[in-house]
Amino acid sequence: MQYQILKEPMAILDIQVRSSEKITAESGARVYMKGDIEIQTRTREGGFLKKIKVTALGGESFFVNDYIAHGDCSIGLTGPPLGDIVRLDIDSGSGFIVQSGSYVASTQSVMLDTQWQGFTKGLFGSEFFMLKATGQGDLFLNAYGGIIHKQLAPGEKIMIDNYHLVALSNQATYRVTKVGGTKTMILGGEGLATEITGPGSLYFQTKNIREFIGMLGINQRTETTSGSGVSFGGFRIG
Repeated sequence: MQYQILKEPMAILDIQVRSSEKITAESGARVYMKGDIEIQTRTREGGFLKKIKVTALGGESFFVNDYIAHGDCSIGLTGPPLGDIVRLDIDSGSGFIVQSGSYVASTQSVMLDTQWQGFTKGLFGSEFFMLKATGQGDLFLNAYGGIIHKQLAPGEKIMIDNYHLVALSNQATYRVTKVGGTKTMILGGEGLATEITGPGSLYFQTKNIREFIGMLGINQRTETTSGSGVSFGGFRIG
């Protein structure tokens, strides 16, 4: 199996599969396919409670699609966020904690479950449940904006805004901390961040989906009060 990530930053994942190879993808991720590919729609691995956890708490679909090649084939996949796609190498010694809703596809032996963060951690924004990827194989994630990878040495620290973190290897340790005082938290929009300590690997996105949604909300209210037209990024058309 070979893959290419094309058209970044509006990325699409192009996977070349050979006969009898299989790729599993999130429901609705397919853009195109070429060749004799069998599609099998099924529920996720695990018992009923595990499936419900990944769907309701992890932000993923209850159903996934298995694409099985009969001959040399190709398939194009993508996710909802407007941004890059990244491949994570999952092996028996290193899993990842992953932002819910970012899953695009994985190879056969990668397993997904949910991980409870606890009320005090608040990693990845305000979400208390994240996806936990274990097993062995390739995991493909989609993020909002560009994706940056950092490899931390033992004892090395980095502070990441909660809404920018995409994935974190389970070798690293982390804690959520306040940045600045009360004034910074209320007026500066920079109240919480995650301090990550190596060794470990992390991926973060260059854009903040919460801020983008907030900008659209402000522009929508402006449009409602000022008549017809479209506002985007501070500019108004019409």
